[in-house]
Amino acid sequence: MIVGRQIRAARALLDMSQDSLAEATGLTPQAIRKIENGETQPREGTIATIMRAFDVRGLEFTENSGVKLKTQGVEIFEGTERFNDFYDFLYEHLKKHGGDVCIGNSDPHLYKKYHKKFAVHKSRMEELTGQNDVHFRILIKEGDQNFTASSYAEYKWQTEKSFSPTSFYAFGECLALISFVHSMPPYVILIKSGPLAESYRQSFNISWEQATTPKIKEEKL
Repeated sequence: MIVGRQIRAARALLDMSQDSLAEATGLTPQAIRKIENGETQPREGTIATIMRAFDVRGLEFTENSGVKLKTQGVEIFEGTERFNDFYDFLYEHLKKHGGDVCIGNSDPHLYKKYHKKFAVHKSRMEELTGQNDVHFRILIKEGDQNFTASSYAEYKWQTEKSFSPTSFYAFGECLALISFVHSMPPYVILIKSGPLAESYRQSFNISWEQATTPKIKEEKL
């Protein structure tokens, strides 16, 4: 279990205040102070929340009460809990950098099934697209009427023959490949590579130009 001085060291490494950590974890600044000073013993769930807050910011805790920045390049998010962590990473990245998000081969049914905090994610993305230079475009299979992100994203249909079982997100200098057929789904490979992200973005733009605008089914009265 991590200790108070590790949390202080982690904040120092990221130049992060107690108030910022409190906001990221849903705790109070007073609670953070007491944990760091050893005045209170936090529950395992609280520790896990604090660790996730640092994890999505590229920092990890090590043995012997140490902390370090994670190796840059590739990060794996496996299972539903880590799927939520991926979306925390996406939010923090877009909040800081803004930019376009290209989502290819998306199956909204699967995303909503495995994303246990979808309502929170949707609210945060609506906030970003309303205030920041953030724009979402999503390619889904032709005929799919599940436009779960329509409040903040633009959709187009791609033909079934060009649809792949592996989804991807291309944003900034990041590329995320997402599989829902892994032994412990979802399985996300986050690659921090500008050239790879740009390659997928260019392919996405070609597919986007060839895609069609969805025809919304009218509800029967």
